[in-house]
Amino acid sequence: MFSTVPTWLWVIFVAIVIVALFVDFVVLKKQGAHEVSVPEAIKWSAIWVALSFAFNGLLWWAYQQELGTAVANTKALEFLTGYLIEKSLAVDNIFVFLMIFTYFAVPPSYQKRVLMIGIIGAIVLRTVMILVGGWLISQFHWILYVFGAFLFFTGVKMWWAADKEPDLEGNPALKFLRKVMPVSKHFDGENFWTVQNGVKVATPLLLVVALVGFTDVIFAVDSIPAIYAITSDPFIVLTSNIFAILGLRAMYFLLAAMAAKFHLLSYGLAVILVFIGTKMMLIDIYKIPVMVSLGVVIGILAITMIWSVKTAPKIGASKTAG
Repeated sequence: MFSTVPTWLWVIFVAIVIVALFVDFVVLKKQGAHEVSVPEAIKWSAIWVALSFAFNGLLWWAYQQELGTAVANTKALEFLTGYLIEKSLAVDNIFVFLMIFTYFAVPPSYQKRVLMIGIIGAIVLRTVMILVGGWLISQFHWILYVFGAFLFFTGVKMWWAADKEPDLEGNPALKFLRKVMPVSKHFDGENFWTVQNGVKVATPLLLVVALVGFTDVIFAVDSIPAIYAITSDPFIVLTSNIFAILGLRAMYFLLAAMAAKFHLLSYGLAVILVFIGTKMMLIDIYKIPVMVSLGVVIGILAITMIWSVKTAPKIGASKTAG
């Protein structure tokens, strides 16, 4: 398992990530706690998507210079397919974030900081998991079948649980955190710790950060094997994953405002996972072309989103019925 991408492209990728995090943690921090509006979320989402496509163009050019147009086309398609898969799986992640924020009644103005910290954790975690996953695949080819079966059954499980509300109260991570640390009943701005009756205690915001981190771990276990079904090039696996994560904060505020419109999206994601799992298990029998994989992913997402909009409950009708 290796990558033929030139060193300068690695340097550019790392530089983009550093600048992006600088913008999130330094520039946006000056705004303080504030609620991210839908127009602001749309603007930043468009910026991240445009940056990802621009990087894919640069990746195509780098491979074209080194190995020719045919290889460059394949690598660019692999990046695009991996990016769309990771972006679509992140949608399910976002809905869990929304559920966590709602459960703890986190004010919208405080949610931005939690998501920024979650993005840092996700970048570090996924980088480690991608490297470990790449090493496992290079040493033990049969691990691909294990990954494929895992994704297949995860998709089946997601379909079965798509219309059920997650039981956050029964979450083992939440139960553990409440046992090991005293938690105040109220927020103290964006602080993770506060003083209550002369004793330093955690605020609910610290529990939220911990649960968001726990959620990142769970979803990374699903998404990392998914992209290895598309490509074994570690550079493409890593970059498509990280670029999908960088736009997560903006995408959260965008989707949070329209969550009800895409109520069937979990079913589409379940079908995508089953397809990717099947593709991975068949890899030594028949390798499904990247273009076909890309078409299937886009088709499933398009059908699911269009059907969700058509069948979304009408707010006015529900109010009249109530």
